[in-house]
Amino acid sequence: MPLSSWLKSQKRYRFSLSWGVLGCLLLVLVAIMIGPYSDHIQFLPDESTGWYYWQLPEPSTWAFITAWAGYAAHQLFHWWIIFRARQLRETGGVGYISGLHPINVLALVGNGFFIGLHILQTKLFYDGLAQTVSVWSSQFAVIFLLVIVLIMENPRRGLFFGKRVPIGQTVVTCLKRYHGYYFSWAILYTFWYHPIELTMGHLLGFFYLFALLLQGSLMFTRSHRNRYWTFFLESFVLIHGVVVAYLSPSQGWSAVAMFFTGFLSMLVVTQIHGLGLSQRAVGSIISGYVLILLGLIGSGVMSWQLPLRIPFGEYSLVLIVSLVLWAILALVARGRSHLRSEMG
Repeated sequence: MPLSSWLKSQKRYRFSLSWGVLGCLLLVLVAIMIGPYSDHIQFLPDESTGWYYWQLPEPSTWAFITAWAGYAAHQLFHWWIIFRARQLRETGGVGYISGLHPINVLALVGNGFFIGLHILQTKLFYDGLAQTVSVWSSQFAVIFLLVIVLIMENPRRGLFFGKRVPIGQTVVTCLKRYHGYYFSWAILYTFWYHPIELTMGHLLGFFYLFALLLQGSLMFTRSHRNRYWTFFLESFVLIHGVVVAYLSPSQGWSAVAMFFTGFLSMLVVTQIHGLGLSQRAVGSIISGYVLILLGLIGSGVMSWQLPLRIPFGEYSLVLIVSLVLWAILALVARGRSHLRSEMG
């Protein structure tokens, strides 16, 4: 059957999120088995907070070509998947089901192929995109992804202890319709930015990226909207951030405390309120959170400002992104209205 006919067909395939998570773990295991990747490399010393340690001391032409070509091919494939899925959705070809559509199967197979390609590319040439772009670009790509999630989820769970903030519906609708393209870029750019490595921080990070790619492959399925699954994806950054900070001696315990209490604050203030928990359960979680903060601050492990840094940054970006996008959409709507009036 031709690919286009298969994608339009009404075939449905069984699927469970547990299978997907197992697949992510198996990919991590494959990466471990194919390693090591950098035992032969003498890395340059860490220069500053903006320095990315895991890169060749001397840039390689073939590493540059293979990393950027692999990323570009993966990105174009994933954007095409999103575009094709939206086409099928608008023509009635796909709806939210418990299994998989053919487009989901194609996305999973394609992403699996490109993950394998990046593992092989690292084994042979090592360098990812990090050799030519700043480490901050990768970090802020993921930060904005988390901010967009906060905006999109505001109508369902609120932003502050279940209370919604007045974000324009046009902004939320626009992000829900087109967020896949940005999420795809942020995830794949970060994935190809890093070479495959066997440190705990890298392995946790790649498992997280594999899980996000899994989510990105499940468009228009009920798994994509599973609130416990999306909560896991959104809150896993707490685990990853704490582990990476702990494994980076130059950052110190203050960085560990900042990531732990900062992302824990996001979890308590916003994320748990979309799970449908009872008031008693929510109250118990908040009480435990307060006791943890008081214990850490009272023991002198951290200052009272640390738990506020990450939430302040993310909630501020929610305001800025919402206002900027609202203004852009308003200008576009006014321009369209003016154009229609002139044509009429």
